[in-house]
Amino acid sequence: MNCFRFRLPAALGLCAVLSAPAFAAEPLSVTVHRLTLDTAERIAQGAIKACRAKGLQVSATVVDRNGIVQATLRDTLAPPVSLAISRQKAYTAAMFGIKGTAMGPQAASPLALLGDGLAFTAGSVPIEAGGRIYGAVGVSGAPDGRVDEECAQAGLDAVLPDLEMQ
Repeated sequence: MNCFRFRLPAALGLCAVLSAPAFAAEPLSVTVHRLTLDTAERIAQGAIKACRAKGLQVSATVVDRNGIVQATLRDTLAPPVSLAISRQKAYTAAMFGIKGTAMGPQAASPLALLGDGLAFTAGSVPIEAGGRIYGAVGVSGAPDGRVDEECAQAGLDAVLPDLEMQ
């Protein structure tokens, strides 16, 4: 009887230890969600279509969360310089995670002088859905950056419901 008095608590303690969740070490890798090429192209095409509906020829660039180009499209009569500017706008939005129209403080800071390839101007939208950051889309070629940004948003809106469902 005396033997059971010591074994029962030991057995219960062992059960508690074995049934408790294992404490895992910090993970050694991370999962990064990326847009597919088809999705990036749909965003760029949607942006160009939105600007065409306004009678404008533009370029649209989609970058991943690291600012690396995934898709670039230039409409038939869009100015050649719009290609580089759309990429710079997308890159900047991806790096700062904000729309071009919200970049006033950054444009007035020393960052504007330091950043090679940055464009602190209207015409870009971060691609965020379902709590994930995928990258950004930048548009250039309209006479006003706010119009570029409307087209960028329209491109994102073309895929946003599908991205939100993931």
